Amino acid sequence: MRWRGRRQSANVEDRRGQSGFSRAGFGRGGRIAVGGTGGGIGGLIVIVVLMLVFGINPMQLLEDTTTSTEQSGPSGQSASGADELRDFVAVVLAETEDVWQRIFSANGGDYREPTLVLFSGQVQSACGFAGAAAGPFYCPNDEKLYIDLAFYEELRRRFNAPGDFAQAYVIAHEVGHHVQNLLGTLPEFQRRRQAMTERQGNELSVRLELQADCLAGVWASHTDRKGLLEEGDVEEALNAAAQIGDDMIQRRTQGTVVPEAFNHGSSEQRHNWFERGLESGSPEDCDTFNAPRV
Repeated sequence: MRWRGRRQSANVEDRRGQSGFSRAGFGRGGRIAVGGTGGGIGGLIVIVVLMLVFGINPMQLLEDTTTSTEQSGPSGQSASGADELRDFVAVVLAETEDVWQRIFSANGGDYREPTLVLFSGQVQSACGFAGAAAGPFYCPNDEKLYIDLAFYEELRRRFNAPGDFAQAYVIAHEVGHHVQNLLGTLPEFQRRRQAMTERQGNELSVRLELQADCLAGVWASHTDRKGLLEEGDVEEALNAAAQIGDDMIQRRTQGTVVPEAFNHGSSEQRHNWFERGLESGSPEDCDTFNAPRV
């Protein structure tokens, strides 16, 4: 992705090195993440966190470190590398702001920009306390995205999803949840889920997560039109979407696949919905809730 020299978002809050209890109050509401099984990308991670050090899914597998930066995109290994990675995510966030501001404006709406919080180890959000094992997540109560940049190393190593555009996809997915929040989709999902059985709630959650994948694809489509994508970028994002499917994660963590426990979608579903948004470039084609099949 051609990101160097581009505008960086001012909506980045760097809490790295701070105590997880230093900011924000406790609140109600669930975190929404890139992948996992239960409440966000952090669901399955809890299982793997016991097996390794971090977990699984864009939030559920996090430990080991490697020095290669060419394939993995911006690196956070050294102080200078961490600064570069911070700059990278600030540019990606700025690009999401530009795209969604334009889309909302074209439809007579106003896009309220979210804040991206960088943390290390643990963090306090308006949705509660979370450790790095929870992976990247979105909190609708404070309209902030949260990410420990160390997660990107696990995305490359354990999820076999290298590349800077795979990293950008993670942020775009969480921004997709913010878009859902602004449109009222996320509050409606949370309301409806309270009256459902666990299985019904999981099925609805899959549709919510796949829509966020599709919206991430919409962003990627507009970014491509701006000439910012390089050869292999699309493949990196599609691979990342597939690598964090519930079926792939279940195989890694428990050796068997239990479809009724899915709450983010299979590898094929996540790949397909991201690709749908990418090819269309229109949020109208991301209506997973009314699709007969997802």
